[in-house]
Amino acid sequence: MESVNRDEQNKKRGKLKIYFGYAAGVGKTYAMLSDAREELARGVDVRIGYLEPHMRKETAELAAGLPQIPLKSIRYREIDLTELDLDGILDAHPDVVLVDELAHTNPEGMRNRKRYQDVSELLDAGISVYTTVNVQHIESLNDLVSSMMDSDLAETIPDWFFDQADQIRLIDVEPDELIKRLEEGKIYSSDSIQVALSHFFTKSNLRVLREMATRKAADRISSSNQKEARTSNTNWLVCVDTSLSAKKLIRWTARAAEAFHGTFTALHVSSGKPLSKDETERLRENMELAEELSAETVTITGSELATAISEYAKLSGVTNIVIGKSKKHNWIFGEDLEDTLFHLLDKTEIHMVKTAPEKAKRRLRFSLRDTISWNDTFKMLVALILATLVSEVLLHLGIGDQNIIMVYILAIVILSRITTGYLYGIIGSFFAVLMFNFFFMDPLYTFDTIQAGYPITYGIMLIVALTTSALTVRIKNFAKQAVIREKHTEILYELNRKLLAAQNLQAILELSTNYMLRLFARSVVFYPKDPEKESSAVFLQAEDETKSEVMLSKAEQAVVHWVFHNGKAAGKTTDTLSGAAGYYMPVIAQGQVLGVVGLYASREKGLISQEERNFLRMIGSQIALALLKQKLSDEQNEILVVAEKEKMRGNLLRAVSHDLRTPLTGILGASSVLLESEVKLDHNTKTKLVRDIKEDSEWLIRMIENLLSVTRISDKEFALKPENEAIEEIIGEAVQRVRARFPGREIAVQVPNEVVFAPMDGTLIEQVLINLMENALRHGGANARVWVTAKLAQNEVQFTVKDDGTGIPREKMRHLFDGISALETSRVDQSRGLGIGLSLCMSIIKAHGGKMEALENPGGGTIFRFTLPLGGNEDGN
Repeated sequence: MESVNRDEQNKKRGKLKIYFGYAAGVGKTYAMLSDAREELARGVDVRIGYLEPHMRKETAELAAGLPQIPLKSIRYREIDLTELDLDGILDAHPDVVLVDELAHTNPEGMRNRKRYQDVSELLDAGISVYTTVNVQHIESLNDLVSSMMDSDLAETIPDWFFDQADQIRLIDVEPDELIKRLEEGKIYSSDSIQVALSHFFTKSNLRVLREMATRKAADRISSSNQKEARTSNTNWLVCVDTSLSAKKLIRWTARAAEAFHGTFTALHVSSGKPLSKDETERLRENMELAEELSAETVTITGSELATAISEYAKLSGVTNIVIGKSKKHNWIFGEDLEDTLFHLLDKTEIHMVKTAPEKAKRRLRFSLRDTISWNDTFKMLVALILATLVSEVLLHLGIGDQNIIMVYILAIVILSRITTGYLYGIIGSFFAVLMFNFFFMDPLYTFDTIQAGYPITYGIMLIVALTTSALTVRIKNFAKQAVIREKHTEILYELNRKLLAAQNLQAILELSTNYMLRLFARSVVFYPKDPEKESSAVFLQAEDETKSEVMLSKAEQAVVHWVFHNGKAAGKTTDTLSGAAGYYMPVIAQGQVLGVVGLYASREKGLISQEERNFLRMIGSQIALALLKQKLSDEQNEILVVAEKEKMRGNLLRAVSHDLRTPLTGILGASSVLLESEVKLDHNTKTKLVRDIKEDSEWLIRMIENLLSVTRISDKEFALKPENEAIEEIIGEAVQRVRARFPGREIAVQVPNEVVFAPMDGTLIEQVLINLMENALRHGGANARVWVTAKLAQNEVQFTVKDDGTGIPREKMRHLFDGISALETSRVDQSRGLGIGLSLCMSIIKAHGGKMEALENPGGGTIFRFTLPLGGNEDGN
């Protein structure tokens, strides 16, 4: 498996130019090289990525003047092959790269199975691509060309990739000229000329291919010119089953839908009968082909298949239905399907496409080991023996033969219910008829009968038994499917409800992985981030999958990185990095990859089925909505945080303009008086002025401390580191510092009798207490007293700072923690305001996970109360 680790490339998508022809040798590669040389002459960085090694002489001369990116050597089936080096081109990142043979299938070991997928990656990386392709490699035309050539063409590209090309250049020559080139040895080697002339390169074949290529190019031009005005109400439906002929129907419908500018749906109607491994694989291939041709794939369950199709067609607004028809019978639903559909859908057109009948040996082939089990065989024997014993009892009671027949039919119904599949119901029906004849018909204990009419009775009994058996098995299968679908619907509803209630990314990831594990019974991994940038995968392992840890390996993470980078599914059962251990699907919302979900494809449980993939898409859409909601919520929270910081910055500026200006003005005034009136001032006046300067300087120091604390808490990288501190010591240190600044003021302290430790940043909590006490002493009046208390309350410790001063007006209370007190609006420059002190206190308490409030003191003054949680931090104990 290739590595996909590389730096992010240019996100601007490159341009795709396709040189289109109807056969080899028309000059596609020559025209591509000619255009490339012109671009190179204009200074464009043009390089050769891959050219067909068997080039003609003229083509080789043109390629000689162009720089080439070295090819990649790969070992495949003991042969050394040279292939396109996708990673080398991405690393070199030229403006234009030439890639020959667009429909080429890559050997095992390459990242993508098809070369057009390599080209898609180059386009996504911003590299323009020139490439070549012939008309027979267009997927929707593949069956027409194959029937004409009487051989299968495995190398194709989907129509949508061809249609998305920015430019199509049709390279055309006359068929006679092309045959002449072939005869001259300019196309194939001499030993292949006669074979080509007798098979592919006949004039009639070339004329048909040329017409097909011309029409395809003309349709492309017409579609481009009418893109804006192109509207259609045609909605096509093709019925798909597990047969090989389904691909022909899908391609026919794709061509019809494109011709009428409509859409089409591939519908599979499940009968409820379990499919074999081969049937499951063919159904998956058919559905994948439909998806490649831009179809919507749908699977429904129904017993009456024509009724199921008609009901879906009515609900979906289908205007055209395509079904297959062979000479003997319809290969999907039986001989009369079209008649039933005509009757049920009088306004819908029914299109029947001739298909080859399936080989009987494929339909009749089954594995006895998978079909017959000792358990079911024992159940069949017990059911028939019990029916015989009950019939013997009824016979001795004088009850007629017809009731004995009903007993055996009842036994067959029960047998069909308790066994697996149709086989035991069929075998039991035959044995029931034989046992009825052997034990209850004259002559007894022989398989002969002398009574007229009883062979007809046996035949009717057998038909009734077989019919009831088949109906019972079908009802049982439908009931089983209904239970499974009901369970899936219930889980989906429950998941959707819980995702809507999820409050964070981790909850979404855990919910999603748990429910996917329940739904799919497979190991699941969810990557919310590209593993190359951040390893944060959530992985859940199924009990019976012991090797699924490989999904966390570096090789699997490389696949996840590719999915993040390209926004497409990859891994097992896909054409990209198919050697991976799991299937990885991007979770996309609004064009952004929000995560990648992976399911493990174990040997025991097999590959991821088409139904599982469709169901995973449904879950992915729900997860995408939840992730998008969480992303928008996170972005909104970030905006609120930024707005709060801007608000805090504005408050800081307003606080600084007031709280710093006042002491600076006092210092300036006092120092000016001392300098200008040194001789005239008495000792007491000088002492008072010096004391004022000292107090104002101390105030400035405390303001600077507050500013530094605010800056520290506002820092994005700030992380609180609490330690267990004795609350008595913190309060004592704060009171001691305040008393030193306010000598003679009364401060009372009350703490618990026992020593209480609380997790906190001691320096910050001490500063909170100092700010609260200083505000109370400064703004409460000269006679205001302060009480500081601490007490335990459940799982927290409660601090209270109370004063009996003048108090704070009630209408100003709600502005106390805004960063600048409302008091300053009425007393600017009259005193030092509360400033940023209370805002800082609130920020510190919130950082500790606590709460803070301000209340009126009934006896006058203000009460400030804050709480700190006990043991709320990991470091706290």
